[in-house]
Amino acid sequence: MSTSRRQILRSAGAAGLALLPLGARGQQLRSDPSAPWSEAPLAAAHADPRIRALAWAVLAPNPHNRQPWVAELPAATPDTMLLFCDLDRRLPVTDPLDRQITIGLGCFIELFRMAAAAEGLDLVVTPFPDGAAQPRLDGRPVARLRLVPGGVADPLFAVADRRRSVKAPYDMDRPVPAAALQAVASAVAPPGRCLVTAEASRVAALRDLVWRAWMVEATTPAAHLESVDLMRLGREAVTAQPDGISIYGPGLDAAVASGQITHAAMLPGQPGYDFMVSRYRAMMTATPAFVWTTTPGAGRADQLQAGRDWLRVNLAATAAGLALQPVSQALQEYPEMDGPYREAQRELGEGGVVQMMGRLGYGPAVPPTPRWPAMSRIRTA
Repeated sequence: MSTSRRQILRSAGAAGLALLPLGARGQQLRSDPSAPWSEAPLAAAHADPRIRALAWAVLAPNPHNRQPWVAELPAATPDTMLLFCDLDRRLPVTDPLDRQITIGLGCFIELFRMAAAAEGLDLVVTPFPDGAAQPRLDGRPVARLRLVPGGVADPLFAVADRRRSVKAPYDMDRPVPAAALQAVASAVAPPGRCLVTAEASRVAALRDLVWRAWMVEATTPAAHLESVDLMRLGREAVTAQPDGISIYGPGLDAAVASGQITHAAMLPGQPGYDFMVSRYRAMMTATPAFVWTTTPGAGRADQLQAGRDWLRVNLAATAAGLALQPVSQALQEYPEMDGPYREAQRELGEGGVVQMMGRLGYGPAVPPTPRWPAMSRIRTA
């Protein structure tokens, strides 16, 4: 272990973060897979501002909760972080061009910026400093992040620890007011755009689109299996590997232990699959409003910016008291999704490229999504 790495880990322990180094593949058992959400504020005691911001950035939304970020902290430049993609955490079937994974990395960057700005630090972002890989990401850095004096606190950061992806039916008897929709839309600054609607006929058309796209994914064997393989069933599995799709909690843990909930049960023709379809159908139907974002282009830098915009949309919705769930299946770029993809771009693009879609409304309180601890995402340079 390098001296710089050892010093970072020792400082983390001294700061009371309880963040321990992981093995080569980031495997570690933890008693609470949601602990990073409560640990983020404790990072304020850490001596390294990059670690303080990183503790927040790992809470960013990302596709299938893959948490694809890897950070390098060069000892020679203590104001700089290099951000990489963990290539083993991509979604090769449903995200064959790594667009969604890049958006998730953009979410990370924006939350990192907000956390630093709360301390009076600004962030200079250099996207893909060694070039942008196409058609898929590679081992080159996704961004160089450099902290400099002068950041201005962002009001949206105040709700960063309350952000959730609310996968539940929303209250159809409680319309989303125009002021709340405007607050969400205004969170994105040009050249990106954020559009919202609660207009009944358009919402109905979008509910139909997102449901048809969801079913394309659910009935395309390779696409559905990609999700099933990422399901962590029961608290023990989630604790051991707090990325992917977590299925645990009261009632669910007992069903996993008894063999009622298994990966095989989530395949077509099985009870778990039928239950999942009916559950998601109810969720999509109970959607009173939608939000979507666009960028002027479709390049890698646009995708990173789309992620930064999406993080802001998430926090603006949280600040407005709204529930939000991404429903971007129609924007996936594999052959079976071509029809819904073209429809979404045609109906929603308005001269730009649609990057993200989400359902909005008033929903129940839900627990935070499990996360790997911040220190597990640091790689020795």
